[in-house]
Amino acid sequence: MAYMLVILEDPAQRGTRTRAEGEAVYQRMVDFADTLKRQDKLLAVESLASQDKATRVRVRGGQAQLLDGPFAEAKEMIGGFFLLDVASREEALAIARRCPAAEWATVEVRETAPCYS
Repeated sequence: MAYMLVILEDPAQRGTRTRAEGEAVYQRMVDFADTLKRQDKLLAVESLASQDKATRVRVRGGQAQLLDGPFAEAKEMIGGFFLLDVASREEALAIARRCPAAEWATVEVRETAPCYS
């Protein structure tokens, strides 16, 4: 079963760390991913740049609308994700509890499924 761990973080929290603190946090996440790879549980993983470098795209009435970040209304931003191959929801939740990001962000656990289900 495929589950995604979505890291939801406060858009401002990255700016509260020194470079050294940020690099240490990032290394913890890399180490966590490496452990999941060795266990054959990891399908994909990425860290995402801050939302101030993002652009939102939506098409209404055939017209594309673009909105560049940062997004003032955002209380959380997606900081990254882990795509897992696990046996059950319980296993995905157990992995999420061990994720270092759960200490400073929210780790949302979502099963992959078609958008119509």
